Amino acid sequence: MTLRELEYLIALADHRHFGRAAEVCAVTQPTLSTQLRKLEEYLGAPLIERSSRGVMLTPFGEDTVVRARRIMGEVDDIRSAALRSLTPEAGTLRLGIFPTLGPYFLPHVVPRIHRQFPELETLLIEEKSDGLLARLRNGNLDAAILALPVNDDGLRSEFLFEEEFLLAVPRSHHLAQRASLALAELDRHDLMLLEEGHCLREQALDVCRLSGAGERASFRATSLETLRQMVGAEVGLTLLPELAAFHPVMDSIRLLRFDGTAPARRVGIFWRHGSAMNAFLANVAALLREVAASLIAETNDAAESPRLGKKRPTTSNTLKNTP
Repeated sequence: MTLRELEYLIALADHRHFGRAAEVCAVTQPTLSTQLRKLEEYLGAPLIERSSRGVMLTPFGEDTVVRARRIMGEVDDIRSAALRSLTPEAGTLRLGIFPTLGPYFLPHVVPRIHRQFPELETLLIEEKSDGLLARLRNGNLDAAILALPVNDDGLRSEFLFEEEFLLAVPRSHHLAQRASLALAELDRHDLMLLEEGHCLREQALDVCRLSGAGERASFRATSLETLRQMVGAEVGLTLLPELAAFHPVMDSIRLLRFDGTAPARRVGIFWRHGSAMNAFLANVAALLREVAASLIAETNDAAESPRLGKKRPTTSNTLKNTP
């Protein structure tokens, strides 16, 4: 059994077509097919169901693909470790981030990474939390920025920052005249939320349960920007995380902080235990913390704007995350 054969099997699992898998692996289709038959002979069990209807993996094949991804991830770690033994901050960093944070955090993070690690190639993947965790466990990501908590003993984590949730209301709404409000005042209001699969949806539902608010069932958004635009169009109210709330500034929206214990989410960076990049990723985490602290400080300064009541010292009510 060779690494090349495992690479062919993973490509076939990804594309479910011998021709496309061979093209990705830069070999001929007969070569790929022959090597996979050799792998089956070595293992003594079929990996692939071949028929005129297409390609399917056997249950044993599916299990082998999971193991093969793990092995190839370890191989990539070895290659990365070898490169970093010569140049510690060279090579490639495959970093994932969830979509309700990426647009508001990455534009500030990437220039800092490039300045601090000029020889580093950064590959960024934006995906929902479930997809990021799967990629991380399979070795397709080196690290992922996720909302806490994530319960996985195979992953190491570093806390990055905490950000409050703000209520976004149209300028014409009666709450727009307020500087802030108590969480309980959301009672009997319906909030526009994101669609299923976003960790932010689960966190917003927690706020609804705590406050007595409901969900506006007639509309579910695919992005925070859609929610923001809908508020600006006077369709309804929504919750926005602190970093997202101020980008871009919209005159048609009023942002309100919560009095007392404010709902918030905690964000961390995760990578596999035993990763060859452990020390380097700890340095990356420190950089991300520094950038986040600067951005949060900027949002506090923005609290002096007439669009938002001045931030009061609070103890945040950190919400759980269901990835």
